[in-house]
Amino acid sequence: MATKKETKRRFLKTAPRPLFVLYPELELQDRIRRAGGRDFQFQNVYEWEMLHEALREAPPAALVVVDPYETGNGRKPLSGQLEKLMKTFPSTTVLAMMEVRPERGDDLRTLSSWGITDIITLGEDDTQEGIARRLDAAQGRPLQRLLQRSLPEDVSGHARSIVVAAAEVAASGGQGRELAELLHLSMRTLLRWCERAELPPPRRLLAWMRILLAAELLDDPGRTVLSVAFACGYASDSSLRRALADFLKRSPTELRDEGAFNVASAAFLHELQLVKEGKMVARRKSVPASEKK
Repeated sequence: MATKKETKRRFLKTAPRPLFVLYPELELQDRIRRAGGRDFQFQNVYEWEMLHEALREAPPAALVVVDPYETGNGRKPLSGQLEKLMKTFPSTTVLAMMEVRPERGDDLRTLSSWGITDIITLGEDDTQEGIARRLDAAQGRPLQRLLQRSLPEDVSGHARSIVVAAAEVAASGGQGRELAELLHLSMRTLLRWCERAELPPPRRLLAWMRILLAAELLDDPGRTVLSVAFACGYASDSSLRRALADFLKRSPTELRDEGAFNVASAAFLHELQLVKEGKMVARRKSVPASEKK
Protein backbone atom coordinates (compact mmCIF):
# COMPACT_ATOMS: atom_id res chain seq x y z
CA MET A 1 0.00 0.00 0.00
CA ALA A 2 1.32 3.46 -0.91
CA THR A 3 2.41 5.72 1.91
CA LYS A 4 0.96 9.18 2.42
CA LYS A 5 4.16 10.72 1.06
CA GLU A 6 4.07 8.49 -2.05
CA THR A 7 0.44 9.42 -2.65
CA LYS A 8 1.25 13.13 -2.52
CA ARG A 9 4.23 12.64 -4.84
CA ARG A 10 2.01 10.80 -7.30
CA PHE A 11 -0.72 13.42 -7.46
CA LEU A 12 1.32 16.61 -7.01
CA LYS A 13 3.51 16.32 -10.10
CA THR A 14 5.65 19.33 -9.24
CA ALA A 15 9.32 20.15 -8.86
CA PRO A 16 11.11 18.98 -5.69
CA ARG A 17 11.20 21.48 -2.84
CA PRO A 18 14.45 23.43 -2.43
CA LEU A 19 16.55 22.25 0.53
CA PHE A 20 19.33 24.68 1.43
CA VAL A 21 22.02 23.36 3.78
CA LEU A 22 24.58 25.52 5.58
CA TYR A 23 26.55 23.04 7.67
CA PRO A 24 30.32 22.55 7.92
CA GLU A 25 30.64 18.74 8.14
CA LEU A 26 30.75 17.03 4.74
CA GLU A 27 29.50 13.68 6.06
CA LEU A 28 26.36 15.27 7.53
CA GLN A 29 25.83 17.35 4.39
CA ASP A 30 25.77 14.13 2.37
CA ARG A 31 23.47 12.45 4.90
CA ILE A 32 21.00 15.35 4.63
CA ARG A 33 21.14 15.15 0.83
CA ARG A 34 20.37 11.42 0.88
CA ALA A 35 17.62 11.91 3.48
CA GLY A 36 15.89 14.46 1.23
CA GLY A 37 15.74 11.97 -1.62
CA ARG A 38 13.45 12.82 -4.54
CA ASP A 39 11.27 15.15 -2.47
CA PHE A 40 13.95 17.84 -2.22
CA GLN A 41 16.36 19.65 -4.50
CA PHE A 42 19.52 19.75 -2.39
CA GLN A 43 21.69 22.85 -2.51
CA ASN A 44 24.76 23.27 -0.34
CA VAL A 45 25.50 26.89 0.60
CA TYR A 46 28.82 28.03 2.01
CA GLU A 47 28.09 31.33 3.70
CA TRP A 48 25.19 33.29 5.16
CA GLU A 49 25.09 35.90 2.40
CA MET A 50 24.75 33.13 -0.17
CA LEU A 51 21.81 31.74 1.82
CA HIS A 52 20.19 35.20 1.93
CA GLU A 53 20.46 35.46 -1.85
CA ALA A 54 18.96 32.00 -2.35
CA LEU A 55 16.00 32.69 -0.06
CA ARG A 56 15.10 35.93 -1.84
CA GLU A 57 13.99 33.83 -4.82
CA ALA A 58 12.90 30.66 -3.00
CA PRO A 59 9.31 29.38 -3.02
CA PRO A 60 7.36 29.15 0.26
CA ALA A 61 7.92 25.38 0.35
CA ALA A 62 11.71 25.73 0.72
CA LEU A 63 13.48 24.25 3.77
CA VAL A 64 16.76 25.28 5.38
CA VAL A 65 19.11 23.26 7.62
CA VAL A 66 21.83 25.19 9.45
CA ASP A 67 24.45 24.93 12.15
CA PRO A 68 23.11 27.53 14.63
CA TYR A 69 26.50 28.32 16.19
CA GLU A 70 29.28 30.64 15.12
CA THR A 71 31.87 27.90 14.55
CA GLY A 72 29.89 24.69 14.93
CA ASN A 73 28.86 22.29 17.66
CA GLY A 74 28.20 24.98 20.22
CA ARG A 75 31.80 25.91 20.88
CA LYS A 76 30.81 29.58 20.55
CA PRO A 77 27.57 31.55 20.99
CA LEU A 78 24.58 31.23 18.71
CA SER A 79 25.17 32.83 15.34
CA GLY A 80 24.12 36.45 14.98
CA GLN A 81 23.86 35.72 11.24
CA LEU A 82 21.12 33.18 11.97
CA GLU A 83 19.20 35.75 14.02
CA LYS A 84 19.54 38.23 11.13
CA LEU A 85 18.31 35.58 8.68
CA MET A 86 15.19 34.88 10.76
CA LYS A 87 14.40 38.60 11.00
CA THR A 88 14.83 39.03 7.24
CA PHE A 89 12.90 35.88 6.21
CA PRO A 90 10.60 35.09 9.15
CA SER A 91 8.28 32.87 7.08
CA THR A 92 11.11 30.48 6.11
CA THR A 93 11.17 26.96 7.55
CA VAL A 94 14.56 26.58 9.25
CA LEU A 95 15.85 23.54 11.13
CA ALA A 96 18.90 23.77 13.41
CA MET A 97 21.21 20.75 13.59
CA MET A 98 22.95 20.67 16.98
CA GLU A 99 23.74 18.71 20.12
CA VAL A 100 21.07 19.01 22.79
CA ARG A 101 22.43 18.94 26.34
CA PRO A 102 21.00 20.22 29.66
CA GLU A 103 23.22 23.32 29.59
CA ARG A 104 21.82 24.26 26.17
CA GLY A 105 18.36 25.14 27.54
CA ASP A 106 18.88 28.87 27.05
CA ASP A 107 20.06 28.31 23.48
CA LEU A 108 16.96 26.24 22.66
CA ARG A 109 14.68 28.93 24.08
CA THR A 110 16.51 31.60 22.08
CA LEU A 111 16.22 29.59 18.86
CA SER A 112 12.51 29.15 19.49
CA SER A 113 12.08 32.89 20.02
CA TRP A 114 13.88 33.52 16.71
CA GLY A 115 11.34 31.30 14.91
CA ILE A 116 13.40 28.14 14.30
CA THR A 117 10.96 25.43 13.21
CA ASP A 118 12.63 22.34 14.67
CA ILE A 119 15.86 20.82 15.98
CA ILE A 120 17.73 17.92 14.39
CA THR A 121 19.50 16.49 17.42
CA LEU A 122 23.02 15.21 16.84
CA GLY A 123 23.40 11.71 18.26
CA GLU A 124 19.64 11.04 18.05
CA ASP A 125 18.10 12.34 14.81
CA ASP A 126 21.24 12.49 12.64
CA THR A 127 20.84 9.12 10.90
CA GLN A 128 19.55 9.26 7.35
CA GLU A 129 16.17 7.93 8.52
CA GLY A 130 16.02 10.35 11.45
CA ILE A 131 16.82 13.37 9.28
CA ALA A 132 14.23 12.23 6.72
CA ARG A 133 11.58 12.13 9.46
CA ARG A 134 12.47 15.66 10.59
CA LEU A 135 12.39 17.02 7.04
CA ASP A 136 9.06 15.33 6.37
CA ALA A 137 7.55 16.70 9.59
CA ALA A 138 8.82 20.20 8.84
CA GLN A 139 7.33 20.34 5.33
CA GLY A 140 3.80 21.02 6.53
CA ARG A 141 4.66 23.40 9.36
CA PRO A 142 4.40 26.70 7.41
CA LEU A 143 1.01 25.72 5.96
CA GLN A 144 -0.23 24.57 9.36
CA ARG A 145 0.79 27.88 10.91
CA LEU A 146 -0.76 29.82 8.04
CA LEU A 147 -4.09 27.98 8.29
CA GLN A 148 -4.16 28.20 12.08
CA ARG A 149 -3.90 31.96 11.68
CA SER A 150 -6.45 32.25 8.87
CA LEU A 151 -9.21 29.74 9.71
CA PRO A 152 -11.81 30.34 12.43
CA GLU A 153 -12.35 27.65 15.05
CA ASP A 154 -15.90 26.94 13.90
CA VAL A 155 -14.80 25.76 10.44
CA SER A 156 -15.90 22.13 10.04
CA GLY A 157 -13.40 19.30 9.83
CA HIS A 158 -14.63 18.59 6.29
CA ALA A 159 -13.96 22.15 5.19
CA ARG A 160 -10.63 22.27 6.99
CA SER A 161 -9.39 19.12 5.22
CA ILE A 162 -10.23 20.67 1.82
CA VAL A 163 -8.48 23.93 2.70
CA VAL A 164 -5.38 22.11 4.00
CA ALA A 165 -5.18 20.15 0.74
CA ALA A 166 -5.72 23.36 -1.27
CA ALA A 167 -2.87 25.06 0.59
CA GLU A 168 -0.54 22.13 -0.15
CA VAL A 169 -1.48 22.20 -3.83
CA ALA A 170 -1.08 25.99 -4.06
CA ALA A 171 2.33 25.88 -2.36
CA SER A 172 3.45 23.24 -4.84
CA GLY A 173 2.19 25.19 -7.87
CA GLY A 174 -0.73 22.87 -8.60
CA GLN A 175 -4.17 23.62 -10.03
CA GLY A 176 -7.72 22.39 -9.53
CA ARG A 177 -7.04 19.05 -11.15
CA GLU A 178 -4.21 18.31 -8.73
CA LEU A 179 -6.45 19.25 -5.80
CA ALA A 180 -9.15 16.86 -7.00
CA GLU A 181 -6.64 14.06 -7.48
CA LEU A 182 -5.06 14.63 -4.07
CA LEU A 183 -8.50 14.23 -2.50
CA HIS A 184 -9.33 11.27 -4.80
CA LEU A 185 -12.29 13.11 -6.33
CA SER A 186 -13.54 14.09 -9.76
CA MET A 187 -13.69 17.80 -10.52
CA ARG A 188 -17.49 17.75 -10.31
CA THR A 189 -17.42 16.01 -6.93
CA LEU A 190 -14.80 18.46 -5.64
CA LEU A 191 -17.08 21.34 -6.62
CA ARG A 192 -19.97 19.74 -4.72
CA TRP A 193 -17.75 19.13 -1.70
CA CYS A 194 -16.75 22.80 -1.62
CA GLU A 195 -20.40 23.84 -1.80
CA ARG A 196 -21.41 21.51 1.04
CA ALA A 197 -18.45 22.67 3.15
CA GLU A 198 -19.48 26.31 2.54
CA LEU A 199 -16.22 27.12 0.79
CA PRO A 200 -15.50 29.08 -2.40
CA PRO A 201 -15.31 26.93 -5.55
CA PRO A 202 -11.98 25.11 -6.09
CA ARG A 203 -10.41 27.57 -8.51
CA ARG A 204 -11.14 30.54 -6.26
CA LEU A 205 -10.09 28.64 -3.14
CA LEU A 206 -6.71 27.91 -4.71
CA ALA A 207 -6.42 31.57 -5.72
CA TRP A 208 -7.05 32.54 -2.09
CA MET A 209 -4.35 30.12 -0.89
CA ARG A 210 -1.85 31.77 -3.27
CA ILE A 211 -2.91 35.19 -2.01
CA LEU A 212 -2.34 34.09 1.60
CA LEU A 213 1.05 32.57 0.73
CA ALA A 214 2.06 35.72 -1.14
CA ALA A 215 0.91 37.90 1.76
CA GLU A 216 2.99 35.80 4.18
CA LEU A 217 6.07 36.34 2.00
CA LEU A 218 5.36 40.06 1.53
CA ASP A 219 5.78 40.41 5.29
CA ASP A 220 9.38 39.17 4.87
CA PRO A 221 11.50 42.33 4.55
CA GLY A 222 14.17 40.48 2.56
CA ARG A 223 11.91 39.69 -0.39
CA THR A 224 11.10 41.91 -3.36
CA VAL A 225 7.62 41.98 -4.90
CA LEU A 226 9.02 40.25 -7.99
CA SER A 227 10.57 37.43 -5.96
CA VAL A 228 7.29 36.95 -4.06
CA ALA A 229 5.42 36.78 -7.36
CA PHE A 230 7.69 34.11 -8.82
CA ALA A 231 7.81 32.15 -5.54
CA CYS A 232 4.00 31.93 -5.46
CA GLY A 233 3.52 30.93 -9.09
CA TYR A 234 2.58 34.28 -10.64
CA ALA A 235 3.96 35.00 -14.10
CA SER A 236 5.23 38.46 -13.14
CA ASP A 237 5.00 41.10 -10.45
CA SER A 238 2.22 42.70 -12.53
CA SER A 239 0.21 39.48 -12.25
CA LEU A 240 0.64 39.51 -8.48
CA ARG A 241 -0.31 43.18 -8.27
CA ARG A 242 -3.49 42.53 -10.25
CA ALA A 243 -4.42 39.59 -8.04
CA LEU A 244 -3.85 41.62 -4.87
CA ALA A 245 -5.90 44.50 -6.24
CA ASP A 246 -8.70 42.12 -7.21
CA PHE A 247 -8.84 40.23 -3.91
CA LEU A 248 -7.64 42.82 -1.40
CA LYS A 249 -8.04 46.20 -3.15
CA ARG A 250 -4.48 47.11 -2.18
CA SER A 251 -1.02 47.35 -3.69
CA PRO A 252 1.95 45.38 -2.30
CA THR A 253 3.31 48.56 -0.71
CA GLU A 254 0.01 49.27 1.04
CA LEU A 255 -0.17 45.68 2.25
CA ARG A 256 3.33 45.81 3.68
CA ASP A 257 2.51 49.02 5.50
CA GLU A 258 -0.67 47.52 7.00
CA GLY A 259 0.61 43.98 7.60
CA ALA A 260 0.04 41.90 4.50
CA PHE A 261 -0.97 38.60 6.06
CA ASN A 262 -3.36 40.14 8.57
CA VAL A 263 -5.15 42.03 5.81
CA ALA A 264 -5.31 38.98 3.52
CA SER A 265 -6.49 36.70 6.32
CA ALA A 266 -9.28 39.10 7.31
CA ALA A 267 -10.44 39.36 3.69
CA PHE A 268 -10.44 35.56 3.32
CA LEU A 269 -12.47 35.15 6.50
CA HIS A 270 -14.92 37.77 5.26
CA GLU A 271 -15.44 35.83 2.03
CA LEU A 272 -15.93 32.58 3.96
CA GLN A 273 -18.62 34.31 6.00
CA LEU A 274 -20.35 35.59 2.86
CA VAL A 275 -20.33 32.10 1.36
CA LYS A 276 -21.69 30.67 4.61
CA GLU A 277 -24.51 33.23 4.68
CA GLY A 278 -25.36 32.54 1.05
CA LYS A 279 -24.59 36.10 0.02
CA MET A 280 -21.86 35.04 -2.38
CA VAL A 281 -23.01 32.19 -4.58
CA ALA A 282 -20.41 31.25 -7.16
CA ARG A 283 -21.72 30.41 -10.60
CA ARG A 284 -21.40 26.74 -11.36
CA LYS A 285 -19.26 26.48 -14.45
CA SER A 286 -19.13 23.46 -16.69
CA VAL A 287 -16.10 21.28 -16.09
CA PRO A 288 -13.89 20.81 -19.15
CA ALA A 289 -13.94 17.27 -20.51
CA SER A 290 -10.19 17.04 -19.94
CA GLU A 291 -10.75 17.49 -16.18
CA LYS A 292 -13.51 14.90 -15.78
CA LYS A 293 -12.81 11.42 -14.45
